[in-house]
Amino acid sequence: MNLVFIGKQGVGKGTYAQRLISEFKIPQLSTGDLLRAEIKSGSGLGKKLEAIMNSGALVSDEIVSEMLEKRLQQADAQNGFILDGYPRTENQAKILDELAEKMHKRIDIVLDFVAPDKVLLQRLTGRRQCKQCGAIYHVKNMPSKAEGICDKCGGQLYQRDDDKEEAIKKRFEAFEKQTKPVLAFYKKQKKLVEIDASGEVEKIFSEVIKALKSRKLIEKLFEV
Repeated sequence: MNLVFIGKQGVGKGTYAQRLISEFKIPQLSTGDLLRAEIKSGSGLGKKLEAIMNSGALVSDEIVSEMLEKRLQQADAQNGFILDGYPRTENQAKILDELAEKMHKRIDIVLDFVAPDKVLLQRLTGRRQCKQCGAIYHVKNMPSKAEGICDKCGGQLYQRDDDKEEAIKKRFEAFEKQTKPVLAFYKKQKKLVEIDASGEVEKIFSEVIKALKSRKLIEKLFEV
């Protein structure tokens, strides 16, 4: 099964992707991770990407597509994949469809994870990270034993700039602007399923499984 996960930062896409990876042995693919891996590999494409990113320019949709095609040819992606956070624009969605057709694949279902901005802001602005070891905490959901101090190494906890409310709201606005056409694109293809991601993890995951069953992508007997 070939899946696309869409949703704002903090909505929990990674959590549900990891559960599916564990159950069905299919990879989760993030274009950001692919970019970093390609650069690290030192390949011709990787050197090209590094030069583009070092210049401050955006990597073109065509290069991202080339990189994605290379990844989808690997053995672990032959039984399916989860695309996390891609496509971000309608043009990327069209390019992805063309790539899938070229590779004799198809996008089976697009899960749109939604939650109120208020809920997502609470999740994200409450996050704290250790300056020393990088451990993650949350002031409400997973606080450290001593306020501002890492349980693991005693380092100082801080709030990253990209976890501050103003920065998050800007990303939310950009997401809304870019992604609405993508949702419309997949809705027209009857591939879009909205998942309410504002509740408990187990309940949300059961909705994901229900959506996959409804498209006959997994057996009815699968239980969560």
